Amino acid sequence: MQKLILDGQEDTIDDESDESNQVNDQSIVVPTMLNAAADGFVKKEKSWFATSQLPSDLSIRVEDITFYVHKYPLVARCGYLNQIELHEPQNSHLGYDLKLEKFSGGSETFETILKFCYGLPISLNPTNVAALRCGSEFLEMTEAMEEGNLISKTEAFFTFVALTSWNDTITVIKSCETLSPWAENLQIVRRCCDSIAWKIFRENSSTGDIITNEEKWWFDDVATLRIDFFLRVITAVRVKGIKPEITGSCIMNYGDNITSGRNREMSNGQNKEQRTIIESLISILPPQKETVSCKFLLKLLKLSIVYAASPALIFELEKRIAMVLENASANDLLIPTYAVGEQTLNSNEEQTIHNIDVVQRILDYFLMYEQQRLQQQELKSTTLNISKLVDSYLAEIARDPNVSITKFQVLAESLPRHARTCHDGLYRAIDTYLKTHPSLSEHDRRRLCKIMDGGKLSLDGCMHAAQNERLPLRIVIQVLLSEQVKMRAAVQGKDITGSDDNSDKENCWSSTKNEVKSLREELENVKMQMAELQRDYSELQQEYEKANNKHRSSWTSGWRKMKKSAHFIRKMVEDETQGRKHRVKSGRRRQSIS
Repeated sequence: MQKLILDGQEDTIDDESDESNQVNDQSIVVPTMLNAAADGFVKKEKSWFATSQLPSDLSIRVEDITFYVHKYPLVARCGYLNQIELHEPQNSHLGYDLKLEKFSGGSETFETILKFCYGLPISLNPTNVAALRCGSEFLEMTEAMEEGNLISKTEAFFTFVALTSWNDTITVIKSCETLSPWAENLQIVRRCCDSIAWKIFRENSSTGDIITNEEKWWFDDVATLRIDFFLRVITAVRVKGIKPEITGSCIMNYGDNITSGRNREMSNGQNKEQRTIIESLISILPPQKETVSCKFLLKLLKLSIVYAASPALIFELEKRIAMVLENASANDLLIPTYAVGEQTLNSNEEQTIHNIDVVQRILDYFLMYEQQRLQQQELKSTTLNISKLVDSYLAEIARDPNVSITKFQVLAESLPRHARTCHDGLYRAIDTYLKTHPSLSEHDRRRLCKIMDGGKLSLDGCMHAAQNERLPLRIVIQVLLSEQVKMRAAVQGKDITGSDDNSDKENCWSSTKNEVKSLREELENVKMQMAELQRDYSELQQEYEKANNKHRSSWTSGWRKMKKSAHFIRKMVEDETQGRKHRVKSGRRRQSIS
């Protein structure tokens, strides 16, 4: 007895009944010979033929492949084909009787299903089980059609074999990338994500704050998933209670793998895909402060601007970066100005190489957070570290000839006065800007140099600034005065240091009291000479104003005289200091010998 599907109901007929027996319009006469089933399939160009003693009576097109098969093996197990009129070829002029649009898994999956319908052996594995499950659902291969049909077999393999293995689960979920929406509707993706999350939670049972390599074993595997599947996995992992530091590290690993080595010259579709990935990564960042590094956040910000991500996400990312700005470096803050494919809006308008406005906003957010911290009596301040970062960044953008003095000044003055304990970094940035913009007026030079405090320059910085011809004259005078004060303080510091020695060295110091006294007298002479230099400067300035630029050479020679005097004073003090050291050493040697 053979089973027959008739209008969706089961019936039976005798194998020895008359072959000419007529049945209802939608009935299929079961062939009397069981060897009507195909022994296999033969491919000829873009067609597949079932090898059988009986000629094929049905042609089905899937994608660009046409399959020439028999009606009965398919109708007996596929409810979808059982409900279609297959008696009269409706598309014979097209070369096929039936075309399956958007068949899940494509022609390769359909070929495997045909083999199953013909009773040929097939192989279920993690690579094809999801496609066969979706394809069998498309064709309605349920248990109502035949016991042990393909839906039940694929479902059992997926549940009891694939989901029990980590590698098999990863393989299955990756195969679902081309099976939408069937894989989603059949809950294949959700079940894979839940299985992955459970396996991660089971293996990661530590509770410490430090992330070990053993807790990162799953990073590389999930980094190969498509972004929407990766989001589903991270969401499921969070629900299981995995530490946010671990999920943050996994997100950074995924971002590095996805964005590294990408060619910026992409098509519009590829740019859209990159933008989707970046926006998705930003949306799933853990809210905790230290879970993601500042370097990675700035990398995301650069890519967000390059690929024109959502402005709302960019602003949120800027605020997030401001919270950990003290961990950034100047190179990380060098963000490009325009996006991929975007050209300068106005050819006459000069654009800067780097986006200074973004850094300005980040710095403003940081200062706002810092003020809130101080109000909450958090005594530890990070503005000192930020001052070095800002000065280094100013030195980098100062090389750009299109950076306006206003933007440079506003960014430099954003930090409060007490934030910088040393102005050497700021001086280097200003000097670089003056070197890159030699056409600045005297007014702009003074305006720019007012940001710097000569009293906060180191001794080396003062010596360099005193000989810097790019600085305004007033600033050089201030630096010279500051340099002399620092030299005096340095000598006094040596004196104090010497007085703190042990009591057994008091005799050595008593032998050098006269030398120290003479050195102090020389310092007083330096003060008097500096006063004379100030008077000379005042006289030269008055002459300059009277001559109205006609006698420039006169004050230039006076300036050279003043400059030489300053060098002479500095040389004299250095020589006297060296002589003092030599005399101290000689006195100690004499005392040792005695």
